[in-house]
Amino acid sequence: MTHPESDCGPEHLEARYLAFLETIPQLRPSLHRYCARMTGSVLDGEDVVQEALFHAYRKLDTFDDTRRLGPWLFRIAHNRCIDFLRRKGVRVDAEQQVAGPPVVDPVEPPGPGLGRAVEHLVLALPPMERACVLLKDVFDHSLEEIAELVDSTVGGVKSALNRGRGKLAATEPPRRRAAGPASPEAARILGLYVDRFNRRDWDGLRALIAADARLLVADAYSGPLDGSPYFGNYDRLAVAWRLAVATVDGEPAIAILHERDGAWVLRYPARIEVSADGRITRISDYGHTPWVGAAAESFVYDPPVD
Repeated sequence: MTHPESDCGPEHLEARYLAFLETIPQLRPSLHRYCARMTGSVLDGEDVVQEALFHAYRKLDTFDDTRRLGPWLFRIAHNRCIDFLRRKGVRVDAEQQVAGPPVVDPVEPPGPGLGRAVEHLVLALPPMERACVLLKDVFDHSLEEIAELVDSTVGGVKSALNRGRGKLAATEPPRRRAAGPASPEAARILGLYVDRFNRRDWDGLRALIAADARLLVADAYSGPLDGSPYFGNYDRLAVAWRLAVATVDGEPAIAILHERDGAWVLRYPARIEVSADGRITRISDYGHTPWVGAAAESFVYDPPVD
């Protein structure tokens, strides 16, 4: 720890927090793009970014402010991605994956024919190779920066990068992912949620929700849904809005639509998580993070019927 809190006066810490808050808006789209491609989901990617920024803010008093803030935040986000993949059961053994001969025949970066498809192809790679290809060929980090970010060596990064590039060179560009259907019970609850939300049936809506349900309004609130003003805020919106059942990059989701010039226009997604017993346990609303919807490769929903 280079700057223990006891060595920093209040003015020093305040300047550090201000620098953090000024840096975040510039980095957010890039952090989300990286986390979305590491996790394979634009919605999961934003949830990981939220966790990473919250962790970074809590640990800001330990930050060595002789260094740049951006790489430190990327490293925290990367570690959160690895934690996410572990929770999903993805095999993560970074040290073994970078182990290998110190000299590896170089492989050229994927050519322009693959373009942005590289960001989706990397999902077929193990996490270390995935991270190295993304950070080098998509985000243009140096080998030294990548080594620090993924807690490896330059030689290890070169090995992982070349293995990953070699696998990508033999991989066909992906077709758009087919939508993964929700379970019949989850689909039923999503339909009820949309219908009751559109009818402003708040009591009926709350009947669908578990007593300990959680709410994430990205960049605004994270905590218990019970007692929050979430539904009341929508009820007071000055604009006309509707909800529709949707898929975002193949994931079941909710589309929030606003009326414009007599037509319903997509604004942003939300995600509803349903337990096995048919209760809503979590609502994630991305109305304050427009880059989430913009990053989706496919956003499919049925237009509302009045």
